[in-house]
Amino acid sequence: MGRQWHRLKRRSDFLSIAANGARRATPAFVLQARALPEADGAAPILRIGFTASRKVGNAVARNRAKRRLRALCDRVLGDRMAPGRALSGWDLVVIARDQAVSRDFAAMTAEFEQAFGRVTAPGSQRGRS
Repeated sequence: MGRQWHRLKRRSDFLSIAANGARRATPAFVLQARALPEADGAAPILRIGFTASRKVGNAVARNRAKRRLRALCDRVLGDRMAPGRALSGWDLVVIARDQAVSRDFAAMTAEFEQAFGRVTAPGSQRGRS
């Protein structure tokens, strides 16, 4: 089974989510989320972008951190996007922190579930969508 979400690719999308979305920080990552506006007739989707700055480490460490974060999203969001459990209409940005490379994956999973629940809760959006 393939990925259930689409990738964010444009810098303007990342900046828009940072400016207008909800945000939750954990030791391994920062999660930013923005609800997508309802489009007439268009199927809602879930889009996710990943980023890691040089503060995380060299290129090998940054790539490893992003791979771990993608696997984390596959695990946590894959179950929520199963048929019959509609989770869509969101843009997410996951920013790696230095502990993303070495932190226990089970701890990161629990932190992601909690952070995701908080940023997607009704009323958590700031600014304009």
